[in-house]
Amino acid sequence: MNKKRNTSKLLNSIYCLILLLFFLDLLPHFDIKSQALKSFAYLGLLVGTPVLLLWNYFAISQRKQQLIGTLYPSILLIFIIVIGPLHILFASGAWHTQTVLFQHRTSRFKQIEFQLQDKGGLGYNKRIVQVFYLTPLFIRTSRVPKHIRLAKEWKNINLDCNELGLKEP
Repeated sequence: MNKKRNTSKLLNSIYCLILLLFFLDLLPHFDIKSQALKSFAYLGLLVGTPVLLLWNYFAISQRKQQLIGTLYPSILLIFIIVIGPLHILFASGAWHTQTVLFQHRTSRFKQIEFQLQDKGGLGYNKRIVQVFYLTPLFIRTSRVPKHIRLAKEWKNINLDCNELGLKEP
């Protein structure tokens, strides 16, 4: 009985971490930069929701805890079905920097970048954003200022990063 309780706590804790990462990534100006971490969050949500729902239903013996343990995976399973698992799967691609266009003169964590997001067989999404690196795994993005070329705090560097490893023709 103690082994089931510890396993339930571990599975629910991992699932809470997955939910935290997933909902943080849904915030409009917050992105997960690491592809591995973003895939962990999105695929963990798709796979972990039914697994946790079944585990909590069959492993928890007390009726009240079983109801609580199956309620939030059930709500999230409905959320996944309504949105569509393929839509969630295609959104799991992280944004990768192709070119650093401008660097802030006083803050080395602030840049304006051209980024691509791999959508698998659907191609690539493109964007130019102002990026502030919180850590190497997380970034905060915002719209690019209108008159960036005239601003004195930005220097033009045009550094090619090619994080996706695309071959040029």
